[in-house]
Amino acid sequence: MGAGAGIGLVSSSGGTATGTTGATRAAAPRVLGPHDWQTVPAPACTPAAQLLGVAAAGPDLAWAVGEEGRNGGTRGVPLALVWDGGAWTRLDLSHLGLTGGYLSSVAASAGAAWAVGTDRGGVARLLRWDGSTWQESLFAGRLAYGTSLTGVALDAKDRVWLSGRNSDGCVLLRGDGGDDGWTWVTPPPTPPRSAPAGVRVAPDGGVWVYDAALVARWDGETWTELPAPAGLRPTVTGLLPVAADDVWLTGYDYGVGGPPGKPPSVTLRHWDGNAWTYATTPFTVGMLTAIVADDRGGPDRIAGWDFWDQTRAHYLRWENGAWVSERGPLSTAPVLLSGLAPVPGTGGYWSVGTNSASPYPPAQVYVER
Repeated sequence: MGAGAGIGLVSSSGGTATGTTGATRAAAPRVLGPHDWQTVPAPACTPAAQLLGVAAAGPDLAWAVGEEGRNGGTRGVPLALVWDGGAWTRLDLSHLGLTGGYLSSVAASAGAAWAVGTDRGGVARLLRWDGSTWQESLFAGRLAYGTSLTGVALDAKDRVWLSGRNSDGCVLLRGDGGDDGWTWVTPPPTPPRSAPAGVRVAPDGGVWVYDAALVARWDGETWTELPAPAGLRPTVTGLLPVAADDVWLTGYDYGVGGPPGKPPSVTLRHWDGNAWTYATTPFTVGMLTAIVADDRGGPDRIAGWDFWDQTRAHYLRWENGAWVSERGPLSTAPVLLSGLAPVPGTGGYWSVGTNSASPYPPAQVYVER
C-alpha cells in the first residue's frame, strides 16, 4: 500500500483451509495512488453479517471482528477474520463455546492482539490472539452482575486498556496480559449511566474513555473530564485525543421529530481546551463512524456513511487544516463502514463494515483498503 492508500474488502465465496472456512485468495493488488481505495475479497458469511472493528499489526497480519446471522434487533453469532498478507480467512470460534453474541472491538500491535464482545446471555467476553486463533481470557469481575466491555486499546508498552463498566461504576479496566493481572480503575467523578462506547490511548500516554455522556482522561492518578458534547439524540463513534487542547469526536445525531426512516446528521466536534465546537464536514446527512491518527498522533482519516451517496464510502482526510472528501470505489450495494485502522509501516489503512444500510439478510461483510 502506498502512502495514504486504503484497502477494501468485499465478501465472496471461497474454499476451505485447515482450521478455517471460506478463505478467498486476493488478486495481485494494483498500484495505488496516495488517496485510492480498493476492494479486497473476503469469505462469505451467514447473512446478515457485519464487521464492527479492525486492527493491523503490519502488512501481513490484520484482524476484523463482528457478527453474522443477525436479524434486525436479534443478535447473531460472533465473527472473526484474519489477514495473512494475501487473503482474508474466516476463523473457527467453536472452541470458545459462543452460541451467540458479537465481537465489537479489536486492538493490535506487533506483539499482541485483543478483542472484546458480548455473548447472547449478556456476559462480557475478552479474547487474546495466541498466534493462530482467539482464546478466552479471564478478567476481574467477568461473571459479576453489571459487568460489560465495550472497547479495547493497547499502549506503547502493550498494556491492555478496556472500556466497560462494573457494579461499582468503574469504566476503565487495566491489564498486563495475564488472567490475574487486571485492575478496575477508580471511576471518574461523574457517575456513568452505562459503559462508555470506547477507549483510546493518547500520544502522551493518557487513557481516554468516551461516549455521548462522558469524555474523560485518566493520567494514571486522576481523572480529567471534558463537558459532555451537546446533542438531542447523539451517538459517539470515535475519539481522537491529540493533545489536551486538541481532541476530535465523531458520531451522528438524529435530532428530534421527523418521519420514520429520517436519516441522522453527521457529528464532528473539536475540543480546543475551552469548549466543543462544530467542525465543517464535506457532507452533513449520514454518519461518521471511526477516526484514526497519523503516525505522529495527529488527525488523519475518518470513515463515513453519506446518506445521499450510499454506494461509495465517504472518508474525510485531514489536509491543510481542514477535513476534505476522499471516496471509496463504487459498489452495487450500500456501503456502511464501522471500523477503520492504519496499517503500520505502510501508510495504508483497512476499513470494515457491511454492504447494507440495515442489519438484515442478505447483508454481507465489506472492507476496503
